[in-house]
Amino acid sequence: MASGTQQPVHLKLDRFGTVLRVTLNNPRKKNALNKQAYQDIGNVLNAANQDNTVNVVVLTGSGDFYSSGNDISSIVAEEGPVDEKLAQGNTILRDMVRAFIAFDKLLIAIVNGPAIGIAATTALLCDVVYMVDTAYFYTPFTNLGLCAEGCSSYTFPLLMGRSKASEMLLLNHRMTAQEALRFGVVADVIKYDEISSKLWPRVLEYGALPIGSIMTSKRLINRFHREQLFEANENETKALSARWQTEEAVSAVMSFMMKKSKM
Repeated sequence: MASGTQQPVHLKLDRFGTVLRVTLNNPRKKNALNKQAYQDIGNVLNAANQDNTVNVVVLTGSGDFYSSGNDISSIVAEEGPVDEKLAQGNTILRDMVRAFIAFDKLLIAIVNGPAIGIAATTALLCDVVYMVDTAYFYTPFTNLGLCAEGCSSYTFPLLMGRSKASEMLLLNHRMTAQEALRFGVVADVIKYDEISSKLWPRVLEYGALPIGSIMTSKRLINRFHREQLFEANENETKALSARWQTEEAVSAVMSFMMKKSKM
């Protein structure tokens, strides 16, 4: 995390004392995440976890989107045997999610706009989630013929109850910020222009809290969940690999790509 470290391609890193802000920064694709971005996020989290000068990591997005999720077009366009591409992609996805689960310090998501797919599921792996009033969570996995990812098969029922989780993961329900607050999925809902004026000063104050105390309490809070999260991540990535190879998923993804190209 040295100051001379080169910036990742689609992430913007800013330091504010003990607070590291990681901004998803691919505005041309609404901050969609490709394999390189997955790797970069995982690497940044793992490095910050080992850096004694970092107490808090904040994840957010550039512009008016948090992230549109997986950059499916980059997967389709990538050259090479399909099996090799899928295996590599699944390993990178699994390792990024592991970095969220294994992060020992304070991890905050500021959801500044729509969070879709893997962006939504990993945001809900953070300790505290703030959300702007115009944002939403959307996990259209069955629309794409795929399945739950980012530990959502475990976290969604835990956070919001089985029925609402099933509506999200099976029926592609779009959860508004107000609904997320009502279900206790987020800590607070704010207006977009309040991120800088009201929320960010609070976040900087969090960076001054005793880190040993935070890590101890976080360890106690998570003591029943961490192993289950690792297990969910393993099960989901295996299932996702199998889904990618079905005719059902290939047809759904191609249909999605065709619709997107006409927009």
